[in-house]
Amino acid sequence: MDLKSLIRDVPDFPKPGILFRDLTTLLQNQAGLRYVIDQLVEKHANDGIHYVAGIESRGFIFGAPLAYRLGAGFIPLRKPGKLCAPVYAVEYELEYGRDRLEMHQDAVQPGQRVLIVDDVIATGGTAAAAAGLIQKAQAELHGFAFIVELTELGGRQKLPNVPITTLVTY
Repeated sequence: MDLKSLIRDVPDFPKPGILFRDLTTLLQNQAGLRYVIDQLVEKHANDGIHYVAGIESRGFIFGAPLAYRLGAGFIPLRKPGKLCAPVYAVEYELEYGRDRLEMHQDAVQPGQRVLIVDDVIATGGTAAAAAGLIQKAQAELHGFAFIVELTELGGRQKLPNVPITTLVTY
């Protein structure tokens, strides 16, 4: 299936000079959404994943059905102040400032295998922060799964040396 044909290009969003890859059109396409989940399941079915950790917010959309299909649990990785119990937190740099990602401290136990999922990897800051959360919990980071990789932004280089699955590259 040609996933690129299901992803809308939006010029000058969120600011002039940026070409935004909009996955909402992929999400609207029943066959496309099924294909994405099926591909991720196929690539990780034999990896012994205990948990899929989805990065807010689109990592939730792809991560939850992937966890279900893998027979794993799901861990939401959230922006600050959204979780109600004690959290691990990792701050990271953005192009325009700093942000923070959080995970419940009891979300995963030491040694359990975790796959981190998000819709897009661009500069890698958010994904690297997610890896930091898994490391704080002393769990095993098995790898990352992204639908889209924007290779020119070099995000992959900021990530730990673990398997990285991407379905579409630009």
